[in-house]
Amino acid sequence: MRRIIKYFDNLAAPALLAAGALLCLAFAAVWFGGLNQDEGWYLYAAQMVRAGHVPYRDFFYTQGPAMPFVYSVLAPLWGRGSPLQGLLGGRIVTLLIGLLGTGCAVALARRLVPPARRTAAAVVVFALLACNLYHLYFNTIPKTYALGGLFLMAGLLLIVRGLEAGGTKGGACLFTGGLSLAFATGTRISLLLVLPVVGVTLLVRFRTFRWSFAWYGFGGATGLLLTYGVFTLDADSLRGLLAAQSYHAARGGFDPFFVIGSVSRLVRGYLALGAAFFAAVCLCARGEASCEEEPERGREVARTMFWILGLGFAAVFALQLSAPFPYDDYQVPIMGMLAVLVAAWLVRRLPDGDAWRVGAAWFVVLTASAVSFASPLLQEWAAYSNDRFWSQKKEMTELAKLRAVGRKIEALDPGGDTLLTQDLYLAVETGRTVPRGLEMGPFCYFADLPDDDARALHVMNRSLMEQLLESAPSPVAACSGYAFAITAPSCRETSFDEQTRAFKVLKRHYARTESVLNFGQNTTTLLLFKRRSAAPQGE
Repeated sequence: MRRIIKYFDNLAAPALLAAGALLCLAFAAVWFGGLNQDEGWYLYAAQMVRAGHVPYRDFFYTQGPAMPFVYSVLAPLWGRGSPLQGLLGGRIVTLLIGLLGTGCAVALARRLVPPARRTAAAVVVFALLACNLYHLYFNTIPKTYALGGLFLMAGLLLIVRGLEAGGTKGGACLFTGGLSLAFATGTRISLLLVLPVVGVTLLVRFRTFRWSFAWYGFGGATGLLLTYGVFTLDADSLRGLLAAQSYHAARGGFDPFFVIGSVSRLVRGYLALGAAFFAAVCLCARGEASCEEEPERGREVARTMFWILGLGFAAVFALQLSAPFPYDDYQVPIMGMLAVLVAAWLVRRLPDGDAWRVGAAWFVVLTASAVSFASPLLQEWAAYSNDRFWSQKKEMTELAKLRAVGRKIEALDPGGDTLLTQDLYLAVETGRTVPRGLEMGPFCYFADLPDDDARALHVMNRSLMEQLLESAPSPVAACSGYAFAITAPSCRETSFDEQTRAFKVLKRHYARTESVLNFGQNTTTLLLFKRRSAAPQGE
């Protein structure tokens, strides 16, 4: 019994439990996680870049250019012919990138507490992020969150190292930190606000850190020039880049109902982080603080970073909350900042003694694991919505069904290289390309855009879409409930008559071969078609 008690009376035990929880949750996120249309869109953009195409100039793309360029280097891991071809490979790559970001958050939290408390801080922040199914899932599906979070946390970690080191070495770290934060902006545009927050904070602290803000500013400016500056040198690229930014504002409107719902869902996803924050507040109310020695420089760096983490998080959080429809997962890339802030604050406020640190680690690990076990995501991934009071279990995971449909498409067109679809995860899964203008998947249909403008931006409007369907460019077509249904950039539903007209044109040249129920994001019906000129007799 004493050996058992001794085993649980050190930080290794909660750390091992957290690692075990991560393995289970990561498997669930990769294999059971629900499909998202954006997964195919982002992976397809990376494949376009690998094939020599340039975002904005050769295809429409609404985020910063960093992700397709980074992922293009990794594209062979999920590209055609890879053992992990399709979304499975893309998800595994994205998960590893997300875990690197978590590792940076762990290293950052360690540097914001006294030396004797660093292991406790590492375990706490690791549990808050890696043992959170919600956070892990959105850092597994190929969107901008994992890579943006990695650049963000790596940049902040480099800034801390630069402030601690000082001198030329510190200047190099600050320059690289600014570069990394600029790359975060180049991955997800809304992260831009972190750049001025860090710069202004370092400038205000000039008496302590001297010219650190200049080193950092030089790195940030260089990073912005590398990510965005090159696109301003070409007129076509610049036009596409500006149009991509106006796309975000074109949806318009603001509804407090959506804001409240977004915050509510976010709080539910990060309940363990909220519990850790509440525990830190309670410790502050007790009025006790650590008596352990800490270098003065370290204390000043920690104080400065607390301001940066808090203000940077608040600025980006407010910006993303002001979006016309503020999805709660928009905040995922910056939750690492809040987790580091809360973890470091909690561990710094713990009374002296190993028992307090071990207890805090157990509290956070168990809370995070319990919240993940109770997550509504697990039920969403395992069952459809109820039919009256009968629960309908999914016959296979959404990813497995995607892979099965990919095999059906391959059987219809063995060795083919094109696919007519707006469900881009099908194109990625089968290693095929879509006709030009469909690279944004369901968001490519700009019904009210003139022909010339649509061609210049590489998107579709009514007439161009009908011309494309009349040309029957691919032997196989795949249309889910998203086909012809969304009018961008307002994202309103296309009229019934317009959708009907598009399907009539499609059916003149294609014969339906199969219907797949409950397919893809939000489980619509997928229709598979084969071009009539190559259709079997009797179609």
